[in-house]
Amino acid sequence: MFTQVINHSFCRLAQRHGAGLSLRHLVEAGIEHGLPMPGSGRTLARWRTFADVAAHDLSLAKLFEGHADALAILTELGAQVAPSGSRWGTWCAEPPDARVRMDTDGSDRRPSRAHLSGTKAWCSGATSVTHAVVSCWNAAGEPCLAAVAMDQGGIKVTGDGWQAVGMAASGSVDVCFDLAEAIPIGGPGDYVRRPGFWHGGAGIAACWFGGALGIARMACDLSGKAPDAHRLAHLGAIDAVMTATRAVLRETAAWIDAHPRDDAQRVALRARLVAEQAANEVMLRAGRALGAGPLCRNPRFARAMADLPVFLRQSHAERDLATLGGQLIHADALPWTL
Repeated sequence: MFTQVINHSFCRLAQRHGAGLSLRHLVEAGIEHGLPMPGSGRTLARWRTFADVAAHDLSLAKLFEGHADALAILTELGAQVAPSGSRWGTWCAEPPDARVRMDTDGSDRRPSRAHLSGTKAWCSGATSVTHAVVSCWNAAGEPCLAAVAMDQGGIKVTGDGWQAVGMAASGSVDVCFDLAEAIPIGGPGDYVRRPGFWHGGAGIAACWFGGALGIARMACDLSGKAPDAHRLAHLGAIDAVMTATRAVLRETAAWIDAHPRDDAQRVALRARLVAEQAANEVMLRAGRALGAGPLCRNPRFARAMADLPVFLRQSHAERDLATLGGQLIHADALPWTL
């Protein structure tokens, strides 16, 4: 019932606003209020919402997933309650050339106030969010988290850091902090130490799956009433890979709900890698089935085909494959028994 209500609300918003649907519309409609927390027993319902938004618009999914992830982080680490109507970003990428410093008064390991300085890269939705969860570093060189309100003078949203055509609407630019006031969240290292870190990582796979789902649906719709054998073969391949990936995501969500406090790295990595491979297969098949026409003349299809490759690069590719393979080497039993 929950999923039907949420999806019905989203469908009505999508019909009303079309391509102009924004994070503000989703927040004002209260979509996130009924969104289950990851590991709460309804992880699949959470991911279905991510997939539905991604099938509509991947840039919007990027912002909505970041908003939902920020609310989950605040809850898991016992931080402040998000103000009503607030829109959040989760800015936790850590490129070596863009680090934010967190300064606090005194030696308290869990200070109540702090100031942020430095440049943060990959800040999705920087011009549209009201608050953000930001990864930063304290004076001891430890990784920390802080919540920051964007309506203050110590913050400058730049136009730098994004040249890609794909995912352009996500507005993932650099943000400069100059002694901006912030509230620390949890303690040093808590961001990656909490079980929800990998729950959130697996949730990204649901967004990738949703992006592939949108392209797959359009490939079927644009194939015509009497497609030739080659086009049918591509559609059959799309069906096979999407059905297999759906099964993996459902199994992963069930595992997380059954083991909410356990380390979910292996199942999350597997879900992400399967979803990434499926998305690449769907894009390849859809392009070969339909040719250049929709890429050049159908704005929604063209945008989805440009957005998804960029979003997928949030994956660490062969590094994630190597990590997953390393876990298999040390496993007590291989997980492939039917």
